[in-house]
Amino acid sequence: MFLLAVGHACVDVYQGAVAALVPFFVAERGYSYAAASGIVLAASLLSSVVQPLFGALADRWAMPWLLPVSTAVAGIGVALSASGGTYAMTLAMVAVSGAGVAAYHPESARVARVASAGSHTAMGWFSLGGNLGFAAAPLLVAAVVGAGGLRAAPLLVVPAALGSVLCVLALRATRMPGRAGARVVSGAVRDDGASFLKLSLVVVCRSLVFVGLSAFIALYARERVGGGEVAGSAALFVLYAGGAAGTVVGGGLAARWGRVRVVGWSYAAAVPAVAGVVFVPGPAFYLFVALTSAALYVPFSLQVTLGQDYLPTRIGTASGVTLGLTVSVGGLAGPLIGAAADATSLQAALAPLISLPALAWLLARALPEPTGPEVAGPEPAAAEAAPPGPDATEASPEGAEGVGPDAAPWEARGG
Repeated sequence: MFLLAVGHACVDVYQGAVAALVPFFVAERGYSYAAASGIVLAASLLSSVVQPLFGALADRWAMPWLLPVSTAVAGIGVALSASGGTYAMTLAMVAVSGAGVAAYHPESARVARVASAGSHTAMGWFSLGGNLGFAAAPLLVAAVVGAGGLRAAPLLVVPAALGSVLCVLALRATRMPGRAGARVVSGAVRDDGASFLKLSLVVVCRSLVFVGLSAFIALYARERVGGGEVAGSAALFVLYAGGAAGTVVGGGLAARWGRVRVVGWSYAAAVPAVAGVVFVPGPAFYLFVALTSAALYVPFSLQVTLGQDYLPTRIGTASGVTLGLTVSVGGLAGPLIGAAADATSLQAALAPLISLPALAWLLARALPEPTGPEVAGPEPAAAEAAPPGPDATEASPEGAEGVGPDAAPWEARGG
C-alpha cells in the first residue's frame, strides 16, 4: 500500500502540474484567461470522457499493467505540452496526459482495494498519496519552469519515471486475484444505483469548485496579495497541501461519526471558506484557501469508499467516477469561468463557486450510510500453484481471517 500510495502521488503530480503551468503560459505566451482555461479543459475533457470506459474495463478484466504505462503517458504528455510552441500542440499534449491519468485511476483503485482487503483506512492513505502529489506539483513546476522557463519542462517527466518503477514493484509485491472483481467474502451484494447517482452529483459539485479554483487561484492570488508568480505558486501549494491534512482527518472523523455525516459537514463548512477566498483580501486570503482545501478534501477518500460500497459489483466504475472524475469533470467549466473573467473580473467569475458546496451539502443529506461487503485481500501464496477457476472471485467466510473493512494491509497478505 505504501508503494501504491507513492505511485499515486507521482501520477497526480501531473493533474496539479497543468494548473501550475497556467501562469507561465500567460506570462511567456500571452494567453488570455479563456485561452489558459482551455488548457485545463484539454486535460479534463478527454479524461472525463474515457474515465468511465476505463472503469468498465477494470470491472471486466484485470489490467494491472495499466498502472506503470498510464503513469508514463501522463508525465510525457505534460513534459511535451510546455515544450511545444503552438497552442494546438499544447492542447494535444495536455489531452494525452489527461488520458493517462484517466487510465490510471480506476485500475489503481481496484488494485488498492484488493491489496488493502477493503480497509477504509488503507484507502485513505492511498488517496493521501494522490493529494501529496497535487501539493508537490506547484513546487515542482516553480522549481523547474520558474528557473528555466517553459523550455525546461521536459524535466517534469522525472516523477513519471519514478512512479512507473514504483507501480511495477507494488504489483510484484501484491498477489492479485485471477479475475478483475474483488472477491466477496460474505453477504449478498446489490448495487444501489440511486444513491450512487446522488453521490456522483456531490462529486461533480466538489470537482467544479476545486478545479475552478485550482485553474485560476494562482492568477487570483497575484491580484489579492501581490507578489507575482511566487504568490500564485504559494496559493496553489496551500490549496493542494491542505488536502493532505483533510484526508487524514476525514478518516478519523468518519470512524466516529460515519462517512455520510462527515461528508455533509465538510461541504457545509466549505461554503464560508470559499466565500472567504473570493472576497477577503490581504494575507488572510491564504487562511481561507487552507480552510477551503481542508473542507473539500475531508470527504475525498470517504466518497471513494462510499461509491465502492454503493456499487459493490462494479468497483472499477465506482472508482473511476469518485476518484477520477472528482478532478477531471471540473475542468469542463474552466472556459466558462475564463470567459466570464475576461468579460468582467476574475472575482466575479469565481463568485458562483460559493453556491456549489451548499448544493453538495443538500445532496449529501439524502445519502444512506452503506454497510459494505467484506472484501478478500490478495491471493495467498499457496494458491499460486493452481490457476483460478470459474469461481475464483468468490471465497467462503472460512479462511477470511483478517480481511474485514478495518484489516491492516499486511494482515490481508497473511503477514
